[in-house]
Amino acid sequence: MLLALLIAFFAATVGVFAHEIRPAYLQIDQVGHNRFSVLWRTPILSGMRLPVLLKFSDGIKPVTEPLEREFSDSVIERSTIESSGGLPGERITFVGLQATITDVMVRVKLEDGSVTTTLVRPSQPWVEIKARQTTLEVVKVFVVSGIEHILFGFDHLLFVAALMLIVRRWGMLLKTVTAFTVAHSITLTCATMGWVNLPSGPVEIMIAFSIVLVGAEIIRMERGGTSLAIEWPWIVAFFFGLLHGFGFAGALADFGLPQGDIPLALFSFNVGVELGQLMFIAAILLVVHSIRRTFEIPRRAIVASAYAIGIVAAYWSVERLHSVFG
Repeated sequence: MLLALLIAFFAATVGVFAHEIRPAYLQIDQVGHNRFSVLWRTPILSGMRLPVLLKFSDGIKPVTEPLEREFSDSVIERSTIESSGGLPGERITFVGLQATITDVMVRVKLEDGSVTTTLVRPSQPWVEIKARQTTLEVVKVFVVSGIEHILFGFDHLLFVAALMLIVRRWGMLLKTVTAFTVAHSITLTCATMGWVNLPSGPVEIMIAFSIVLVGAEIIRMERGGTSLAIEWPWIVAFFFGLLHGFGFAGALADFGLPQGDIPLALFSFNVGVELGQLMFIAAILLVVHSIRRTFEIPRRAIVASAYAIGIVAAYWSVERLHSVFG
């Protein structure tokens, strides 16, 4: 019971932290000659809006006052601005961003259809609008976005950790991780290109439920039982990897893909996801190796870890069910 309470508290804390690191989002679309619509979304943490304000350079003038709408997790402002010389070369400053740990994803679409996507960090809280992005800039933005998404995607990491508790042999671990990678790459590509679409709410529920299932399989294995997940974990990793790919696609859709560079941006984001996943696996293996040099890890620790994973995932499942259907 004590363990269950501690894990439930941890799950709630993780949820709060996930809200804290969710990036803000600025979208600017050209809607006429030197006129642009602005969508500014800032996350809400513990009932308070992220204290960041937009400041445009002197060449940009407001046309309409911002219309504000508040949601459970964010505040969205919509307005219209005008720039007589066009947006390229103008600067937007995010006042107060340097005092946070939140990034800002900036997406600008011009009248000719060109799209630029920039990740603004607290260390440099401003962006200078460019007419087009270089190939290296596109790669850098989306690789970093992919790494950050997987490292702060606690449900994806927990699923990978659960798979590592089932798979004890190096060869099978490589096969299982490869199957998971191939599967979520397939659905990430299909969803991003618009070939297949699933509603995000049910997908997030199923992702959480997939972690509960794998946690239960760990306990079954420790009790001497067998199943498909235990004998052929790569098949289960592939099946649930398809679901996780739709989750990745939802995050990528928020970033906005640059026209003309969609394949490159998609590939770069996927590379970032894989790099983040490998970093996490390497960190887990390093920790386990360091512990084993000191003492033998008891079987009860594996069972306790499985219960902990299951409790966190069950908490997420209920939370997401309530969010979607409540």
